[in-house]
Amino acid sequence: MSLEALTLSPVPAMQKRNRAITARRQHLKSVMLQIAATELEKEESRREAEKQNYLAEHCPPLHIPGSMSEVQELCKQLHAKIDAAEEEKYDMEVRVQKSSKELEDMNQKLFDLRGKFKRPPLRRVRMSADAMLKALLGSKHKVCMDLRANLKQVKKEDTEKERDLRDVGDWRKNIEEKSGMEGRKKMFESES
Repeated sequence: MSLEALTLSPVPAMQKRNRAITARRQHLKSVMLQIAATELEKEESRREAEKQNYLAEHCPPLHIPGSMSEVQELCKQLHAKIDAAEEEKYDMEVRVQKSSKELEDMNQKLFDLRGKFKRPPLRRVRMSADAMLKALLGSKHKVCMDLRANLKQVKKEDTEKERDLRDVGDWRKNIEEKSGMEGRKKMFESES
């Protein structure tokens, strides 16, 4: 046999085996779907039977009496049953609220015990007072906060030192005036 004949013969065998495997998978899948469908039907019929049993036990068939006093008695019985059902409903709601609050408290304690809460690093943000108020109050409120507008105006009193410094003025001018012959002449005049 040639090499080509040997290499060609296993390929169809592999294809046949793959086809058999896929056919087997499809068959198993269809069988599983049939079993699931029958199980669903059984479950549905079981639920329906349970529903009928519950209704027969808790809701007997209603017979309407012929006289007015019997109808009134029936209404009183129905009101008593409604009141009992409402009380039971209220009690259940209170129990549910209490248990949910306890559950919430337990979750909070558990969260605290784990200690996984990490405070995020805070960044310093430079905001003006106007921008901060706008962020807090929203864009609808226009608040202008000029902090300097409400301050008192204070006049400075002239002290003797400030007057002297003002009178002396710029030191450069004094030096220029004293330099040269005119400056010396003034110096002699001021001394005498």
